[in-house]
Amino acid sequence: MTDSIRISVDAMGGDNGPRVVLHGARLALRERRNVRFIFHGRESELRPLLEGFPELKPVSRIAHSDNVIAMDDKPSNALRRGRGNSSMWAALESVRNGEADVAISGGNTGALMAMATFCLRPMEGISRPAIAAIWPTIRTDIIVLDVGATVGGDARQLVDFSILGAALARALFDQETPTVGLLNIGTEELKGHEEVRDAARLLAGASGAGFVYHGFVEGDDIGKGTVDVVVTEGFTGNIALKTAEGTARQVGAYMRDALRADPISMLGAAIAGQALQALRRKLDPRNINGGVFLGLNGIVIKSHGGTDEIGFKAALGLAYEMARSRLIDKIGEGMRRFPALPAEAPATPEPEGNPA
Repeated sequence: MTDSIRISVDAMGGDNGPRVVLHGARLALRERRNVRFIFHGRESELRPLLEGFPELKPVSRIAHSDNVIAMDDKPSNALRRGRGNSSMWAALESVRNGEADVAISGGNTGALMAMATFCLRPMEGISRPAIAAIWPTIRTDIIVLDVGATVGGDARQLVDFSILGAALARALFDQETPTVGLLNIGTEELKGHEEVRDAARLLAGASGAGFVYHGFVEGDDIGKGTVDVVVTEGFTGNIALKTAEGTARQVGAYMRDALRADPISMLGAAIAGQALQALRRKLDPRNINGGVFLGLNGIVIKSHGGTDEIGFKAALGLAYEMARSRLIDKIGEGMRRFPALPAEAPATPEPEGNPA
């Protein structure tokens, strides 16, 4: 890794256009001076915007790509139409070619995952990539995956996600043996789908190979921070993520209304201003923007498409930390430490009246 962190940016991805992207990059540069940017997209749009951010110009390069992947494009169509000539593909290709350390896009999630999988290829030993989210909790930040890449998942895929999540925890939080829990409808051994129970058996047998297997966790354990890594499949994980974001906005709105209810409440808010500001930052989803694509031969960060410059700055900060911490090397190390698994996990006998 060089002294500078090189970030390849799909500048055309997202709902709000390239201005948000470049403004976010300017904010990120103020916090991390050794970052360098490659902005992929239509030069006719990007060049005037870059001229408006003079401090960004010396550390930036524009790579022209005329084709832009739409937010509603189907992944298969986006891959056929955008492979080799779109800003999204070019951002990923810069990582594959060694021109950049990490790629980031706020574009179509399905298209980005399809292109990233095709361009960078899954790591040897990983069956499917996953999207990991950094999740604030009562205890500390934790990692939750998968939050949208793979709908459904067999035992082997859940084990893969556990290896990837543990490696991310070691890279991001400097934890030697993070705790891993499987999200389930209860903590008892007989609860949940067959695939989840099979994954639990495999993880219990391998506990200590780069992580400690905690067991099953429930939905409320995510907010408690019961474990360092929560593992589930993408359908459940995405619902959990969107529910948490919506709840944070709801609580924030309640708090604003309560503090403006009457003069005494407003006076109390003024007195507790610093503490309330810290709470607002904690509840603001923009400050935790960014999902990490794990299991590929390169680092890819997905920003929320509808975020503003504050949120995109947060996603760029995550991209920076992932590259700086040598994430790919640590995932490879984690996979080497994990014992070899059978090609197919034997099915766990279905208990009578599987309890809910």
